[in-house]
Amino acid sequence: MSAALTWGIFFTFRKIYIEKLPLSDLKVILNDNKLFAGVLAVTIGWLVFHFVLGTYTNIYRKSRLSEVIRTFLITAIGSIIIFFTLILNDKVTSYSDYYIDFIVLFITQFVLTTIGRIIVLNRAKNRIKSGKFGFKTLIIGGNQRAVGLYKEITGSKKALGYKLIGFIDTNGNSTNGLSAYITNLGKLKVLDEVIKNYAIDEVIIAIETSEHNRIHDIINQLAGKNVVIKIIPDMYDILSGSVKMNHVLGAVLIEIYPELMSQWQHNFKRIIDISVSVFVFVVLSPLLLYVAIRVMLSSKGPVIYKQQRIGLHGKPFSIYKFRSMIFNAEPDGPALASVNDPRITPWGRVIRKWRLDELPQFYNVIKGDMSIVGPRPEREHYISQILIVEPDYIHLQKVKPGITSWGMVKFGYAENLMQMVERLKYDLIYIENMSLANDFRIMLYTTLTIMQGRGK
Repeated sequence: MSAALTWGIFFTFRKIYIEKLPLSDLKVILNDNKLFAGVLAVTIGWLVFHFVLGTYTNIYRKSRLSEVIRTFLITAIGSIIIFFTLILNDKVTSYSDYYIDFIVLFITQFVLTTIGRIIVLNRAKNRIKSGKFGFKTLIIGGNQRAVGLYKEITGSKKALGYKLIGFIDTNGNSTNGLSAYITNLGKLKVLDEVIKNYAIDEVIIAIETSEHNRIHDIINQLAGKNVVIKIIPDMYDILSGSVKMNHVLGAVLIEIYPELMSQWQHNFKRIIDISVSVFVFVVLSPLLLYVAIRVMLSSKGPVIYKQQRIGLHGKPFSIYKFRSMIFNAEPDGPALASVNDPRITPWGRVIRKWRLDELPQFYNVIKGDMSIVGPRPEREHYISQILIVEPDYIHLQKVKPGITSWGMVKFGYAENLMQMVERLKYDLIYIENMSLANDFRIMLYTTLTIMQGRGK
């Protein structure tokens, strides 16, 4: 709405101020086909631009001040794009007209967009404050700190956005302080089930200081779940800078969000994933056909090998590869491939060396099961074994698995369980430093690895 109104005002301004049309011609101006074409094109452009940059997501978690600053930057960039694509070639009597055009376009777009955003966010905030909206929240812990947190949340004059569903008992007692206020939903062993059954949005860890050695295990149990994790901090956490002041009102909590990238980077990552995948299938279609024919001729069995892997938030999916092994290569159950594995066909060794067997996984990327860059997905059989040795592996399920990863670049394919664990540390570092820049670096090094034939 603001984009359409802005373009209408800007178009009229240009006709009257720049082109010197008399005000009496206003009816002619408003009936100009260029006005309606511009309104349509510019409005769609702004909608796409704001969508890609994450403007329309999670309005209940957005800060109004941050949105004003964000809108200023987005409007500045968008106005520059419009200026150079639609306005720069227009005839003007003086170059100063260009400056006036840009200033009018930018200020009008910024003011109208900001007014609209503030209205929407105010409504969202009012719904939270009135208690009409709240995030389904689970408390972990049931003693003094949990009770204090509960009283702070419920004692506020205005609702803080928490819809308390119940709590998970961690102290081993059948009854405790918090059970007098909200429902005891069980112990930590049923945490996964509770989150799923009650569609929990947020989990607050409110255990006692004496139990803080359990926080790591609790966070591991929550890893891969699409929930916001909040922790009551100790004085050490406050002094070390772990606690950030996001809200003036409400409880002071350390916040851990499931999103590891900003929304605009996440959207761009998805656009890149789809674009590159379509490019691969179109441009490399002759190579794909050749590889498929050679696989078919190499040995009996299907050309495409399908196998179940575990993906984002622990959800299983079917991964696709060109078959590089003999048919029915695992008669006795899951078995990892080794360098001199006799199950690998001669042609299979070639496509594994150049990683051509992975090309069908771009279909997984288009489907949304995988990304181009992300930790390699494993089978549940091996994940259950890895978790015994290294519980932190569960954190890999916080992101989509990928065709390539930093672990693949630094370590390559794993031939046994311990190599999987060794590769894990590289993937964990990637997750904690996710960005488009790092994705591009990993794709570049993967391309060099493929060109040098260093796959196995």
